[in-house]
Amino acid sequence: MSFSNSRTACVQALQRWESGATFADEVLHSTLAEARFNVFDRAFLTETFYGILRRRSALDFLIRQLRDTDLDSETRQVLRLGFYQIFWMRIPHHAAVNETVNLAGRARGLVNALLRRAIREKDLLDEKLAEAPASVRFSHPKFLIERWEHQFTPEETARLCEWNNTPAEIYVRANRLKVTTGELLAASTVAEASGLHPLSIRVKQVPFQWLMEGLCYVQDPSTLLAVEMLDPKPGDTVLDACAAPGGKASYMAELMGNSGRIVACDSSRPRLERLRENMLRMNVSCVETRRVDWLARPLPFEPESFDRILVDAPCSNTGVIRRRVDVRWRLTPGDFEEMPRRQRAILDAVFPLLKPGGTLVYSTCSMEPEEDEAVAEAFARETPGARLEETGRRIPQRDGMDGAFAARIVKGGAKGAGGGL
Repeated sequence: MSFSNSRTACVQALQRWESGATFADEVLHSTLAEARFNVFDRAFLTETFYGILRRRSALDFLIRQLRDTDLDSETRQVLRLGFYQIFWMRIPHHAAVNETVNLAGRARGLVNALLRRAIREKDLLDEKLAEAPASVRFSHPKFLIERWEHQFTPEETARLCEWNNTPAEIYVRANRLKVTTGELLAASTVAEASGLHPLSIRVKQVPFQWLMEGLCYVQDPSTLLAVEMLDPKPGDTVLDACAAPGGKASYMAELMGNSGRIVACDSSRPRLERLRENMLRMNVSCVETRRVDWLARPLPFEPESFDRILVDAPCSNTGVIRRRVDVRWRLTPGDFEEMPRRQRAILDAVFPLLKPGGTLVYSTCSMEPEEDEAVAEAFARETPGARLEETGRRIPQRDGMDGAFAARIVKGGAKGAGGGL
């Protein structure tokens, strides 16, 4: 598909996302690949596509203030694009109107009138939006707002939602099998220590050479929690049960000095292939891959085969909505009942593979107690030989990084729950 400009591409990408089951990241990636825009058009497309998905409820609220009748899907996308430029971007209003109206086809007159009226009434519309319910102001489903206000406070929930609506910063971890953190910091003017973790570097853009030569891995500092709680040692035999695309496996290999054995598993062939490519690029030699469905039997491993096991379980992803902007629109209340059942089934499958005295870390990028503490505590309470030693959590609005949870469970010894990090 060819696109005449970045605005046309944005409308078509929004239409594709709205009408199918494809994730936003995949839609944007394929659109950029087809369009072959220059750097400025790529940046505009990325900003508007993700921005409109982040502000979807607020945009529709503003549109309804001026046109409280049904609109066809494409006209609504065009209006969302125009309103987003007017209310959330520093683009001259005349350019936002003229360029957007050109996309509207037979609805040009309607779109032109609504955009010009939005400009005239912008202050009033801003006031109305400020008085709207939190789910509208922050463009999050009402059920998510309600569960977070119960877990945190309304004020903290507002900060979390604003965090989710802000473009994510880019962090990398130096691949110390090849280079030190200090060497990477000294090699670039676009890199700085993040202040969130000693190994975490904040970059405006990842230098292409760093990626090609495997000098770093793009990784939020929150993801380091689970690996450090697992504490793999040189010579260990480690199972990474849900490993792709390999960020945690590569960090484990680094901590193990590339010595020992890490068996990295996933149920998806394409994701395992991506993991293998990442390991090769980063000079990781102690990782082998296996395609495994933990909910199927028989399993391809003997009991008590591993010193340590990491279960970075599939989850609701509520801790990473800032990066996965469409997660909020895909979740349903029922997911918080289904996800824990799946997570528990994976834990039940892998625990027999752990050696006596071994360590298992269960982790998610969820902030929901049903998927985190409740799963870990119930598993330790109901599983012979399992003892919950420690839990840790990262909360975006408190810690300035993605949300994450980890629990360390050991095999053998007295039962009991531990403290937190």
